[in-house]
Amino acid sequence: MANNSVPHGLRIKGYERGESGNNTKSNTGDTTSFNQEVELIMFELAELLISKHQDYGPKNISDAPGGAINGLLVRMHDKMARLKNLHYNNKSANYESIEDTYKDLANYAVIALMVLRDKWDK
Repeated sequence: MANNSVPHGLRIKGYERGESGNNTKSNTGDTTSFNQEVELIMFELAELLISKHQDYGPKNISDAPGGAINGLLVRMHDKMARLKNLHYNNKSANYESIEDTYKDLANYAVIALMVLRDKWDK
């Protein structure tokens, strides 16, 4: 999904976009690939979350049994149980990549923050 370009609106606090497209630390001018990778991953996560939100809508979270946070905790627990099973039993993933599982966990955390900040649609 990611097209390896960072959207104009995505910025990491303390960093600004350099002329070459590289991220430079504002107080030193040092180029860092770490910051660029963080921006690319965050953009990829945002694309995925937005596209899934278009498919699911807000009600699958806000109407979860026990409330939105409970529903998120259950989903995150399931993802962690899957990762533990695959890792500790030296198994390969069959239907969803390990990377996809980590992406889902990251996006569940974003959704939880939105719920806590009262920014998730009810």
